[in-house]
Amino acid sequence: MVTTGLVVAAGLVLTATGLAKLLAVPAMRANADHLGFSVAAFRLIGLVELAGVVALVLGLWWTPVLVVSAAALLVLLVGAVVAHRRAGDPVAATLPAIGTGVLLLAATTLAVLS
Repeated sequence: MVTTGLVVAAGLVLTATGLAKLLAVPAMRANADHLGFSVAAFRLIGLVELAGVVALVLGLWWTPVLVVSAAALLVLLVGAVVAHRRAGDPVAATLPAIGTGVLLLAATTLAVLS
């Protein structure tokens, strides 16, 4: 039950950011430019985020899928932290990625241990 809650929380964050990137909303266009990405690259990242959310949900029924999808999303989130820091953003700008990563690590740990 706790694992489901953690996956849902991470999934909501990733769905919101993934959709915003995929739809290229103005804030994400500006963010892409600020971080040195093209809008097309940001759209691809959004698509990967959304695919990861689908895999996370499937992983609630099959733990290996949860582990692999969480690991892939963690790589993406580490990339987000690196991109923000390279752009000179304060640590506070990385907290959504870090927080989502913590949720994924906790969900994966609980799923594997249960």
